[in-house]
Amino acid sequence: MSHNVLIYDTTLRDGTQGEGISYTVTSKLRIAEKLDYFGIDYIEGGWPGSNPRDLAFFEAAKTNVFQHAKLTAFGSTRRVKVKVEADQQLQMLLKAHTPAVTLFGKTWQLHIREVLRTTLEENLAMIEESIFHLAQNGKEVIYDAEHFFDGFKDDPTYALETLRAAARGGASNLTLCDTNGGSMVDEVKEITARVVAQFPQISIGIHCHNDAGLGVAISLAGIQAGATLVQGTMNGYGERSGNANLTTIIPNLCLKMGRTLHCQPSLNKLRDLSLFIDDMANVRPDIRAPYIGASSFAHKGGVHVDASHKAARAYQHIDPTLVGNRTRVLISDMSGRSSLMMKAKEFGFDLDARSPELKRFLEELKRLEFSGYEYEAADASFTLLINQFLQNNPCDYFELLSYWVIVKGEDTALTSEAVVKIKVRGEVHHTAAEARGPVDALDHALRKALSKTYPVIREIRLTDFKVRILDKGNGTDAIIRVHIESTDGTETWGTVGASDNIIQASWEALNDSVRYKLLRASASAE
Repeated sequence: MSHNVLIYDTTLRDGTQGEGISYTVTSKLRIAEKLDYFGIDYIEGGWPGSNPRDLAFFEAAKTNVFQHAKLTAFGSTRRVKVKVEADQQLQMLLKAHTPAVTLFGKTWQLHIREVLRTTLEENLAMIEESIFHLAQNGKEVIYDAEHFFDGFKDDPTYALETLRAAARGGASNLTLCDTNGGSMVDEVKEITARVVAQFPQISIGIHCHNDAGLGVAISLAGIQAGATLVQGTMNGYGERSGNANLTTIIPNLCLKMGRTLHCQPSLNKLRDLSLFIDDMANVRPDIRAPYIGASSFAHKGGVHVDASHKAARAYQHIDPTLVGNRTRVLISDMSGRSSLMMKAKEFGFDLDARSPELKRFLEELKRLEFSGYEYEAADASFTLLINQFLQNNPCDYFELLSYWVIVKGEDTALTSEAVVKIKVRGEVHHTAAEARGPVDALDHALRKALSKTYPVIREIRLTDFKVRILDKGNGTDAIIRVHIESTDGTETWGTVGASDNIIQASWEALNDSVRYKLLRASASAE
C-alpha cells in the first residue's frame, strides 16, 4: 500500500514553544517512542545547539531504534558571510546523527533586508550551500521555506527563486510555511498549487500555524493542492495560538479525504496518544478538541440523545471508536427518559422506560439540577443516584454523625483542622486531621476514619478541585457548586456537591468520591 501523504510531527520542537509546554529529556524520548509506534513518518526532535536539553535529547536518542519514523534535527541555514564548513550550527546538525535534517531559510524580503540585513543574492547562496553541505554529508534534507506565503504575496518571483536554490542544493522536500498563521484557505490552496506545478519532480510540504484559527483548514487545503507532506503538532501545541493540530489533520485525511497514511492502522489509538502527550506536558486535555476530546461525541439535548440512540450517525459524523473515542450522554435538566436510559446503560444498568421509578428519578434529577447540582462531569455522583433511586442501593457504607472544620491563623500562616465522627458497621470512629486547607483537612479526617474498615480508601487521591459560584447576584448567599476529580491510579471519577456553604458542598463531593470507590470495590469483590 502506497502512503500518499507523509506526516511530519514537530511536537518536540515547535510544540515546546507554546506557553506552558515543557518536557524533560526523558519525556521527549518517551513521546518520540510513542509517535514512532503510532506510525508517524518524521519526528522533529529539536534544534541541537539552541539549548542543552535538545543536545541531551539527541545524544540520548542515538541508542534508540525507531521502527518506522525518521528522527529529524532542525536548524537554520548558515549565517551571513560564514562558510558552511565554519558554521558551528550546521556542524551541530551533523553531530546529532539523525537520518534527516530540516533546514529553514528566508523567503520574505522583509526578513532578508531588515532581520538578516543582507542581500537577496546572499540569502539564495545561504540556502543552496547549506543544504548542499548537509546532503553531501549523507543527510536527507527537508527545506522549510519560512514565511513562504507572506513572501510569495510580496514577491512571487523571488519566493520561487528561494525554492529553486533549495532544490539545487539537494533538498528532498520543499515545505511551504505559513509562519505568521494569517493566511486564508483560498490563497494557500492557490499558491501551493502554483508551487506544485513549478516543481513536478520534488515533493512539496505544508507547515501552518493557527493564529487565524485556520491551521488545520489551510493544511488540508495545501494537501488538496498537491502537497504530499504535512507538518504539525499533537494537540496543536505551539507558539502563540499554536500549530496545525495533527490530531485533527490525521483523521480528516484518512476518514474525510480518502488519503493513505502509514499511521492509518493506528487511528483507533489517536485519543490515547493525545492524552499521553498532554500527560507528559502536565496539561489538562481539551475536552472540546475535534475527534479526540471527551465532549466530541457527547450528547446533552434530549432530542439529540434519542435520535443518536436510534441511529448513531444522526448526530455523529463518524463512529467515535475509529479514533479511540466513545459516545457519551450528558445528564442535565434538559434530559428526558431516553437520555437517562442511555446514560444508565453506560454504567451497566438496564432500565425500564415504563417504570414509575424512572419518572420519579427524572423529577428528582431536575430538582437537584435546579438546586445547583450538575452531573455532566460528575459521573460518579450520577452512578450513586441511580443506585439509590433505581436500584434500592443507597451505598450507605458509613453514616455521618457530625463534622466540623476550623481555620487557625498565625501571622501569615494558616492551618486547618477537621474533625469527623462517623459510624461504620455499628462502630463509631472519631478522627481529626490537619492540613493547609479546610477541604484537604476534611478529606484526610474522613479517610482516616474509614481506612481501618475499608483499606482501599488509601488508594484514592484528589486530582482536581473546582468551585463555581451560582446566582452571583445573591452575593455571599449564593449557591456554590464544588466539583472534585479523584483517582485510584487506575480509574478517574468526578463528583459534585452544592450548597450555600462551601464546606458543606465540598463534604458532599468528598462523600460521593469515597462512596463511589467503595461501590466499585464491592462490585469487583463479587
